[in-house]
Amino acid sequence: MTRTFTILPLLIFLLSCGSDDHESSFENITLNGSDSLHIVFVTGDEEYRSEESMPMIASILSERYGFQTSVVYAITDGFIDPNRQDNIPGLEILREADLMVLYLRFRNIPDEQLFYLMEYVESGRPVAGFRTSTHAFQYGDGHPNQHLDYDWPQEVLGLPWISHHGSRNSTRVTLSDESSGHPILRGIAPFHARSWLYHATSLHPNATPLLTGLSVEGTEPDGEIFGEPHTVAWTHTYDAGNEEGNRVFFTTLGHPEDFFAEEMRRLAIQGFFWALNLEERIPAEGLNADFASEYDPNPAGFGMQFKQGVRVE
Repeated sequence: MTRTFTILPLLIFLLSCGSDDHESSFENITLNGSDSLHIVFVTGDEEYRSEESMPMIASILSERYGFQTSVVYAITDGFIDPNRQDNIPGLEILREADLMVLYLRFRNIPDEQLFYLMEYVESGRPVAGFRTSTHAFQYGDGHPNQHLDYDWPQEVLGLPWISHHGSRNSTRVTLSDESSGHPILRGIAPFHARSWLYHATSLHPNATPLLTGLSVEGTEPDGEIFGEPHTVAWTHTYDAGNEEGNRVFFTTLGHPEDFFAEEMRRLAIQGFFWALNLEERIPAEGLNADFASEYDPNPAGFGMQFKQGVRVE
């Protein structure tokens, strides 16, 4: 069976929508009073179903808060194919973006596509990222783009790929004491994440930790804690040569099951608000992060576990 997605744009505007506990009432979030802010999601990971979780987050942002959202995907012959590491068409949409959200893993896209992503970052506009974007690229030794494999995520995102605690485990997420009053954390309590813990031993000195993860044996919340704690969410400033630097929000969480937790969805949305200098719009109880579309992702894992036959028009 062939499923069909529309790649660009996803545009849905509501003046108000919310739950009793986290009611929100927003006019469209605008940059200059006339145009809705545009968030572009760049997906391409063959393990964690970013091609499903990012459109779900995009739907919350567009339906509940009036953002314009677009999602670009790894593509083969018109079909979404996260195993395709060298093709993410449509990146020129980043020239219209107010925020770029990355969920990539070991991509080696050609220079004519990479150009738009690098141009965006060096423009000084804000960036957000999830999990495997610490190793967004893999060009390899001797390639002219080799610096993107390790140096680029360290400087731009705040952390490169190091190692993790193993896929049979999960993470207990707690608030960092020094960041308990940060606007991104409003309405967020400690929670359990299916993501296994990433090491964060070389976190950039410009980064401000928000959340800490403790490794849990097994996939259930009541497993034993082991190992050392590591930062799992932070803010960062990348100096692109502009006056203030790029605001960067990043989390090493992002397993498809993590997004069933309201705290995880709220963390992502409020991280985006902060990156866009909209933290004053985040109420004390946090933003409404209720689902705005169906979310039934395929399991995490390699190979052909992603949804087959999804065509992008």
